[in-house]
Amino acid sequence: MARVVTRVVGPAHEVEGWLRPRRDLVDERRLEHADAAFEAVDGPFRSYRRTVVSQPAADGHLAVVSTTEFRLAVPYFAWLLALPTRLALRRLGPPGRQPWWAPPERLDARAASVLGVLAGASMVAGYLGTLLTQTITFAAEELGGGGTRTQGEVLATVRIGVVVALALVAAADRLGRRPVLLTCAAGGCVAAAAGALAPTLGWLAGTQVLARAFAAGLAVLITIIAAEEMPRGARAYAVSVLGMAGGLGAGLCLWALPLADLGPGGWRLIYLLALVGLPIVRSIATHLDESRRFATPHAAVAMAGHGRRLALLAASALLLTVFTAPASQLQNEFLRAERGFSASRIALFSLLTNAPAGIGVVAGGRLADVRGRRIVGAVGLVGGVAATVAVYTSTGWPQWMWSVVGAVVGGATLPALGVYGPELFPTALRGRANGLVAVLGVAGSVVGLLAAGVLAERLGGLGPALGVLALGPAVLVVLVLLAYPETAQRELEELNPEDRALAPTSPPSRRPGGRIP
Repeated sequence: MARVVTRVVGPAHEVEGWLRPRRDLVDERRLEHADAAFEAVDGPFRSYRRTVVSQPAADGHLAVVSTTEFRLAVPYFAWLLALPTRLALRRLGPPGRQPWWAPPERLDARAASVLGVLAGASMVAGYLGTLLTQTITFAAEELGGGGTRTQGEVLATVRIGVVVALALVAAADRLGRRPVLLTCAAGGCVAAAAGALAPTLGWLAGTQVLARAFAAGLAVLITIIAAEEMPRGARAYAVSVLGMAGGLGAGLCLWALPLADLGPGGWRLIYLLALVGLPIVRSIATHLDESRRFATPHAAVAMAGHGRRLALLAASALLLTVFTAPASQLQNEFLRAERGFSASRIALFSLLTNAPAGIGVVAGGRLADVRGRRIVGAVGLVGGVAATVAVYTSTGWPQWMWSVVGAVVGGATLPALGVYGPELFPTALRGRANGLVAVLGVAGSVVGLLAAGVLAERLGGLGPALGVLALGPAVLVVLVLLAYPETAQRELEELNPEDRALAPTSPPSRRPGGRIP
């Protein structure tokens, strides 16, 4: 239980705000039969109580002592939020305004708990999703996998697992989000660890087909649950937080990358580390209940009538991944083969230049909720793609600088555009539709990886190849500005009238000491 004590002395009209219920990070109400004690009506707390003692001071001033005791309803990451929460409770914020680091709309206990649990799942997804990308160059060296073109073909081949991912997320529309999410998380960890035993590059590709399928399904379901649980003014913010957590999981893979320098088979240890995710999955199972929107009766809806939205998002995914897949997944091979980086230097480059991406992700999420999705997404696309091309066409310190710029500016794209998938489809179609969008995204990545290998050989390097593939995101910018609807500050039932008649009531608060009801 955390405790915050604030002492204020001043004229009565300046300090009397401490004697009234707060309306900022927390929405308070006065306890019955207690003039100077308050509890939380709404806020990200499992337990909360504030007591106030006031007495006259010199010169007609009033001395106020406010004591707040609280416990955050955020599994796994409460320690990270403890300090900013303390600072926020130490002073009174303007009514209705959230701290800069918090979502634009206040989260209740349930939403805060769900977001914390999903962030833990995102770490697992982030590790699984980046494992092959970070290690393919070292695995290919031991197993005789060839250069950029061969590795691009392997990375493209493992993407056939998206068919399995589609089946998984479609099943979540029938069986529920929670059981399928847990299956994806546990299955992905086991399948990834099996890659440590690979005698050939084909074996590794086979295990990664399953691991990538589970990781893709897990990532889609995480975003769907977040959209179904968060308030309307915090959905993009939630996607930004989950993106940060996924980046942390990917960062853990990078931290482990120097193991590849231990010897020809050092990369295998990085695959075995995937088993660490199993205890995390077990913990997630104890904290997470079914999505409230799925648990609430909802209309059975056919895909007919939703084709325009599906085509728009599917085409967007294809146009984006044509560029982003080779830019991210062939980076290590580019740095090793074209720039002479060792495994340790590759890890250092990725960690130092990608870490600032969190600034863009968080800022993009907040701006997308407050100012709108489209302009934030378009700016992030233009700046991020241009800077990434510059990374592959420069050397020395400019290469490091452009990587930072691309990570920060491009990071805003994740929450601004990533939230559209679950927003634009009703509950009964949300899994299936997002699975189909993911399929087109994978198709784009396959095209991009294969094209990058061919273009790199013909144009003399990966930099010129990515310059050509950047045409895909350029077309996407036009689509975002002209064809995308604006979904900020709108309820899912408003965007999907099929669910309106059976819309859920306000989510219940988390029971102290228990799971989400």
